[in-house]
Amino acid sequence: MTDTLELWNGNGQGDLETIIRAVYRQVLGNPHLLESDRLVSAESQLCNGDITVRDFVRAVAKSEIYRTRYFESCAPYRFIELNFKHLLGRAPSDQTEIAEHIRICIEEGYDAEINSYIDSEEYQDNFGDSVVPYYRTTSEVGQKQVGYNNIMSLLRGDAEVDSASTASRLVAAVGGNGAPANDPTAKGGRIAGVDATDKTFKIVVTGATGRNRRRVTSEYLVNSDNMTAQIQTINRKGRQIVSITEVV
Repeated sequence: MTDTLELWNGNGQGDLETIIRAVYRQVLGNPHLLESDRLVSAESQLCNGDITVRDFVRAVAKSEIYRTRYFESCAPYRFIELNFKHLLGRAPSDQTEIAEHIRICIEEGYDAEINSYIDSEEYQDNFGDSVVPYYRTTSEVGQKQVGYNNIMSLLRGDAEVDSASTASRLVAAVGGNGAPANDPTAKGGRIAGVDATDKTFKIVVTGATGRNRRRVTSEYLVNSDNMTAQIQTINRKGRQIVSITEVV
C-alpha cells in the first residue's frame, strides 16, 4: 500500500519541505530539480497556509518547467498519459479518455487540460485539498484490470525520470483498447513487442471551408511521431477533431 502524505494544521517546516519535495517528484515525474526551477512564491504561499496542497499541485503542473518538458517536447499521447499519471496517479483506461483530453487541449487550451484533472471528482475523492497525489497501483474495487496493467507499464522504477521518454508507452494498448504487457524492461515506445511509433491513427476532423463556409468532414492518417504536428495544423486552421482511432 502506498504511504500518503497529507498536510495538517500545525505541520512543522520539516514536514512542509517533505510535502513540497513530494509534490515536485510526483508532478514533475521524478526530476532532477535545480533551485532556479523551484516555484518560490507558490512554496511560500503553501507554507503560510494561503494555498492548499491541491493549489500547489496546480501551480507546478501549470509551470513553465512542466509545460516545456511534457507539453512542448512530447507526443500528444505521451502528454496525456503523463497528466493522468502525475495528477490522478493512474493511467488512462481507454481511447475515449485520451480523445477527450486531446479535445480539451485543442479547444480549451493548456490550462483547461490541467484543470480538468485537478478539479475532477476523481481527484477530490482520492486526494482532496491536502493529500499529495500518488500512484494508485493497487487494484481497486470497480477498477478495470487493464487500468492496473496500464499504470504498471508507466512505472519503471524510482530511478527513471519521465521526461527521458517523449514517446507514448500506452498508445498501442489504449489505442486498441487492449492491455500492455507488464514488462519492466520495455523501452521508449515499444510495448508488448510492438513499436508504438509505428502505429497509424485516423483523425476525423470537421469544420467550415470555402467561400460558402460549407461544413465538411475530413480524415487524416498519421503515425504517432507526426501526430503533434498534424494536430497543431488542424488547430491553426480552426477545425474540430471529432475522433482519433487506431488503424488496425
